[in-house]
Parts: sequence; structure tokens; C-alpha cells
Amino acid sequence: MPEPIAIIGIACLYPGARGAGDYWRLCGDPPASVPSTLDDVRVDVARYRIPPVQRRSMSRMQVLMLEAARQCLTDAGYTGRPLGTDRTDVIAGICFGLDRQYANALRVEGSRYARDLEHEVPALFGEHARETGRRAADELRVLLPERLGASPHDRVGEMASTIPARIAGAFRLRGRTVTLESADATSFAALAHAVNALRGDRCDAALVLTGQRWESPLFADALAAKGLPADVAEGVGALLLKRRSSAVHDGDRVYASILGCALEHDSRPGTLRYSTSVERRHRVARACHDAAGVEPRSVRYVERAASGPPAAAKAELDALDHLFEGAPPRSVTLGTPGTFPGRTFANAGLAGVAKAALALYHRRLPPHQPTTDAEAPHGTTFRSARTLEPWPAEPGGEPRRAAVCGASLTGALCHLLLEEHDSRGPKTSTAGRPSRGTVDTTHPEPIAVIGYGGRFADAPDAAGFWRVVHSGVDRIEPLPDAVLDRELYHRANDASLTHCYTDLGAYMAAPDEPPDGLRITPRRYKAMDAVQRVALAVAAETLTRHGRADDLTGHRGMVAIGSNLGLTRTRRLNADRQATDLDAIAAGLPALAPLSDRARARLLDRVRARFRTSEDPLTPVDLDGCLAGGVAALIAGEFRLSAVPVAVEAACASSLAALDVAVGALRSGDVDFALAGGAEITCNPRDLVLCSALGLLSHTRITPFDTAADGFSPGDGCALFLLKRLSDAVRDGDPIFGLLRGVGGSNDARSLIAPDVDGQVRAMRQAFEQVEFDPSAVDYLEAHGTGTRVGDRAEISATVEVYAKPGRPRPLVIGSAKSFFGHTFAAAGAAGLLKALLSMRARTFPPNANLRTPAADLPLDDIPARLPTAPEPWPAVPGRPRRAGVSSFGTGGINYHLLVEEYEDGSG
Repeated sequence: MPEPIAIIGIACLYPGARGAGDYWRLCGDPPASVPSTLDDVRVDVARYRIPPVQRRSMSRMQVLMLEAARQCLTDAGYTGRPLGTDRTDVIAGICFGLDRQYANALRVEGSRYARDLEHEVPALFGEHARETGRRAADELRVLLPERLGASPHDRVGEMASTIPARIAGAFRLRGRTVTLESADATSFAALAHAVNALRGDRCDAALVLTGQRWESPLFADALAAKGLPADVAEGVGALLLKRRSSAVHDGDRVYASILGCALEHDSRPGTLRYSTSVERRHRVARACHDAAGVEPRSVRYVERAASGPPAAAKAELDALDHLFEGAPPRSVTLGTPGTFPGRTFANAGLAGVAKAALALYHRRLPPHQPTTDAEAPHGTTFRSARTLEPWPAEPGGEPRRAAVCGASLTGALCHLLLEEHDSRGPKTSTAGRPSRGTVDTTHPEPIAVIGYGGRFADAPDAAGFWRVVHSGVDRIEPLPDAVLDRELYHRANDASLTHCYTDLGAYMAAPDEPPDGLRITPRRYKAMDAVQRVALAVAAETLTRHGRADDLTGHRGMVAIGSNLGLTRTRRLNADRQATDLDAIAAGLPALAPLSDRARARLLDRVRARFRTSEDPLTPVDLDGCLAGGVAALIAGEFRLSAVPVAVEAACASSLAALDVAVGALRSGDVDFALAGGAEITCNPRDLVLCSALGLLSHTRITPFDTAADGFSPGDGCALFLLKRLSDAVRDGDPIFGLLRGVGGSNDARSLIAPDVDGQVRAMRQAFEQVEFDPSAVDYLEAHGTGTRVGDRAEISATVEVYAKPGRPRPLVIGSAKSFFGHTFAAAGAAGLLKALLSMRARTFPPNANLRTPAADLPLDDIPARLPTAPEPWPAVPGRPRRAGVSSFGTGGINYHLLVEEYEDGSG
């Protein structure tokens, strides 16, 4: 059976609980009511060596997760002894935006409110009041950064992926860092990814943190509009995981072991909703038990972490009835979050696992008083404990076992199996693993690309993408007025907290209509975020033009999309609802002091009506358009893929992180196919202003590796790839467009902004550890190429460390998709992979756009390497396929490297 994963550290930050001890005490004696927020948690941020200028940009969730990480590592005993930091991953999970994201968006949108105020004063009071309106607008623009907070580091500080990166830096953890979102299945997705990484030997320890806060009233409004309870509780938790053999060897205290974690998706077109399928819920639970080799009747406790509304909760109970059919009467105790810790949404699964693990560790069954019929056990098998009870030993000395089940409004279904730890030795054998769940960690099976698609500036599909690349001409130009209001947001050559100093970008219009064959109502399509509409179009290309979507029916899959976890639509809807906050600021402006209270109220009513982008009440579809995980869930549902949806953020490396998540799931045997890639719309005033404040943007246009390099130009884009294990693709007769051979990831754990050669080198070497060839057998490097002097030099220096090998038959050819399409942020790695694949298929080395004079300080000759400026033939090397490396590095010290290989059979 697959090796159990030990839980060796627990952190709990919940209203009324400040550690595992408090958490277990309150689980054992649930209070009638608890405080509703975590606002009273005090954290000394200075202890984490964070510069004061960066502290102002930190989200509250980032602060809380830093504290949870410290608490978890301390609980595991890793304050006075070393943890294998080079191979410790940090995996975070959140949902529905962060406070700094909303504040930054409102500050940028506030410039529009100030202009509306300037226009409405004379419109209401006459031309003689025009100067009053101008003064009021100027005063408001000055006040907004002060009242809402502003820092040059806001763009980095607000990102969800900065949370694990900050933790990695604080505790010198240099494994992978990534943030995931899958609505209320977020915890299960994060834990499943950690389990796969540990069993696949991609890390030796994983710190998993998930959290949920009331960051905005919009969340409750959107849940209520969907007919769902809005009583989401706040909570942040963390688990430190190791393989059980490692934990025993290292002398760790083990709370419990994870035997299995299974996820499945009930795919249905239409609005996102909970599954009511008893069959599917039973199937995912049965699959979890079968993979672990454990009969359900050996489980004595089931924590129902996230059941969904009454119809879904009933289906869950019916599925459990089926699962435990034949078990003795009243032999299984059921639990739910109840009044404590409550429904913590993105954190629900981890809260449930912590509760079950502590129950196993203390050998006590926690009480539960059902508050609704949906929570009450039914049938003869189940019961509720009224008080904290002893958990009797199993006959025959078998270990005590517990399960945690959950469901998500995305349609995901989850089941996790736990076992108590006996310090005298594990009871579950780890020998003789079956093929499912077995991973060759030395040379794992190649992953076949059996479909692809893309959409970028002036490139409506993958063929258009290649036409642009082959032309050698970039698509960076002045942004349309509808995208960038220059009067409000552009001030040439002036870096500030309120304006951008460039108006250039590689803009891509989102589709106006859904892809052919998909029946989506106009109201629902309008409610989608632009990135959701783009990803849906690219998924249609990937699945129908190049891939074969119909052949995926009935197979287990995953949709992993690299994305910014704070979607633009979420921020705009929130700004609409926070217009009253702007009213409160405006009401106190000195310029408006002469107005009567009635006149001022009338003025602000008019300004608010003009400012708000929508007066329509929220509907059931609006929540779907606000979820980053909704991008993946939308694709899975509309194309009827039984594929667990997850959004992945790892800053500018998000695409390759999503591919890494997908490759790990494929190699573990958890899924049979995956659709993975990245999508982001970066050409918007918010990102332009925030990136300008930190001086990240080029004043002209991005020129990677050129002596004129002075920053990047933003670009919109999306690229997706349909993946299978090579053996399955060959068996199924799929077209094979290339092979993913190795993927490495690391965090440099030093700086959130400055690139680090050592961190990039570790990611590259990790990728090469998975293949049988060395770097001299790679012909082409699709570089990250941000177009900054320090970034370009660090990247080429890291490339020298890895790729400069004796016996290289030809110079390494280097290029960057950013020179054509700008920096597409979360889609950057996917753009690089698409470019490498299409170049390989065309047997053509792609050119670099705008490269005039390579920077003299780049150590290209040490590899040796060259930077072509025109398309060139890509000759084959006798005896081996064409190969390429793809790099993607992100703020927060996040580094990924992917190795791609030509498929020599020529199928497809």
C-alpha cells in the first residue's frame, strides 16, 4: 500500500483557540457561541525580519498564516532542531480574496470616484462651484492612500502566493511554495497535493496551511444570492507532514497518519452547485479505502467537514450508509464542525483533519450536538457522542481509524482516511505497492501532451500564436482607451502610488460569446470574469481542435489553472459595495465643509450612483464569477469532465506550478488525465499602477537580454495543455505533441523581489534528477526573461551553473515569449511551454523580438549560448529527440523549471 503520511505538527487559530491544545479543549467541550472573527489575534510581525516598508503591504491572512506556521513548527519540535529545509514545501490554501487586494483595488478605483465627484459638484450646484469640485477631488486623491493604505510593495504584498513565499523566507524553507483554491474543497486539494509530493519523493516535509476570513461583505452576499448559508466562520490552521518512515526515523511525535486522500468531481454544466449524487460520494470514499487497503468497517469516527446544503448533506449520509453497510449498530460516531469551529469554508477540510487527528492521538471521541436534521445521524450504524468519550481499542490490536469527508460547491467530493500512530511500529505495511499510487522517483514516466490551445494579443488560437512568434514582431502597443483611462491613471515618467508611467501592453480582448456548442445564458456569461471567458475559449480549442474531449468521459481527471486568486470581477463588485466607504471619506473633505448636511448627502448619492458599475442585485451566478477555482470548475462542468478543479497561484510561475500539480497527480495514479496551464488578464489599471509603484514596468517595451532592458510590459494571455501518462496516451491512440519529462521547483527563501541564482539552480537540477539525460542534451531554453537587468543576469548566471557542460554539441539557443506578448504573469510559463512545443514541432528555433544588442554582462559565452533574432532551422541531433527547457520564476523567490522532449513516433 502507499506509504502513510504522518501528521507531526498542528497549528490552530480559531476564535477562542490559539493552539492545538485550545482547539482540542473546545472540540471536547464546544461552547454555545464563540467570537466571530480573528481580529483579536496579535502577531509580532517584526520577529519575522520583515522590513517595515513591506509590513504595510501585507494582508491580514499573510500575518495569520505566518503565525500559524510558527506555531506548527514549534508544535512539531522544529525550533531547536533542524528541518530538511531544502526539501520542505509550503502549500497554502485560501478562497475569495484578501483584504489588501480589496483595499488596493478600491484605492485605484477611487481615482474614478474623485473624478465623478469633481463633475457632480458643478452639475448639482452650478458652474460657480467648479473650483470647489476640483479642490474636493484633489483632497480625496491625497486622502485615499492614507485611509486605504498604500505602499510601493502592494503588488507583491497582496498576492496570495506571497503567503507561502513569506513563510518560506521567514523559516528558511527552500522547497516548492504554492497557493491553491478550490472553494470549500481547498483544504482537501492542498492536502492531496502534499501527499502526492511526499509519496513522489518531490519533498521530505510539507507545511500545509489553509484559512478563511471575512475579507469583504461581498462573500456573504454572494453566498446568500446562491441560496447558501452565509454563516462562514473564520479560521486558520496548519499541518506539518512527513512520510511516516521519515517521521519515525527522525523521532517525531506523530499525531496520526494519513492513509489516503481521494477527490472526485461531479461534472454538470450550468451554475456551480453541490453534488447530490449518492453514488459518486460512495465511489470517492470507496476509492480512498481501496487505495489504502483498509475496509470501511474498521473506521470508528467520521468527521463531516463540509457537507453542503441539506440535499447534499442527505446524499452524504446516504453514501456513508452504503459505505458502512454491514457494520455493527452504532459503531460509527459522526461529527461535524457544529458551533466550533463552525463552517470555515476553505479551511474546513484541514479543521476536520486536525480534529480527527487529535481524537486519534488522545484516544477520545469528540461530542457533537446536531443542530439540524442534516447533521443528525440516521440508520442503525451511526451515533453522536454527547460528551467527550474514551475511544475503545479495536479487537485484535488493530489501530483506531477515522475518516474526514467533504464536498464543494464546485462539484468536488473528498474523502480522507486517518490512522492512529503506534509508537511501537506502524501496523500498515508499506511493501509491495500496487501500480496505482506507485511513483518511479528516479526516472518517472513521461507525461504526454495530447492537446493544446492558446490565446494572446493578436493571436486568437495556438496557430496565431506561432504566426506572431515566427514573424519576429512583438504585439506590444498603446493600450485601448477602454482599457486604460489615461486621464486618470497615466502620467509619463512619473512613478507614484496613483499612476502608471507607461501605457503600453499586449492587450487581448476577451470573447463576447461562449464557444460553439456550449449552452450558457447571456446573464451567466456576463457574470463571468474575463479570465474565465478566455480560459473557456482556450479549453474548447485544447479539448476539441487538438484533443479529444469525448474520450475523457468516465475517466478521473484534474483541471489545474495557474491564476491570480483575486479575480478582477471580485475586486470590482467589492468596490461597488464599498462605495459607501468612499462616501465617508468624501463627507469629511474640507472643500465640502460649507455644504449643508442635506446638500452633501444629495451630492454623495449622485456620485455613488455614477461610480458604481452595477446597481443590479447579486444572482446565483455571481459567486461563480468571483472564484479563481471557478475558472477550472467552469471548464470541468461545461465540458462534462470528471476532473477536480483547482486554481494555482505561484506568482509569475503559476502556470508551471499548475503543471507541476497536474504532473504529480498523474504520476501518483490519482488521475488519468489533466488539463493544466495558466491564464491572466494583466492589462488593467490596477496592475499597471501597482507595478509602476515598484518600478517593475519598462518605460518603453520589454527587451529581454538586451542592453536596453529596463523592465517588463504587461500582456494578457492563456495557454492550456491536455495531459496523460505516455503509456495511456499510446494505448488510447491519442495524438502526442510532446513529452513533459521533468519538472523542478524551489524557493530561494531570501527575497520577495530580487532574483536568486541558487534558487533557480535548485529548480533546474531538480528537473534533471528526473531524467536520464544531462543538460548538454538540451538544445533550446525558453527563458523567463523578464527584461530587467538584474533578472536577466541572474537567469543566465543560473543557466551557466546547470547548462554549461563539457560535450555540448551546439550552443544552447535561448528565447523568451515575453519579447512578443509581454509578461502575462500567471500565464507566463504556459506561454513559454506553448512556444517551446510549437517550435519543436516546426523544427524551428524561434527568434527574439526587439533584441538589438545583447547586454554585455550576460555570461552567454560560458555556456555557450546564443540569442537568435530570426527564425532558424532546429536540426536534429543523431540518436536523440529535440529537447527544451522552460523556466518560470516569480516574485517571492518562486522558481520552476520544466523539461520538454519531442515525441519521436511522429503520431499527431
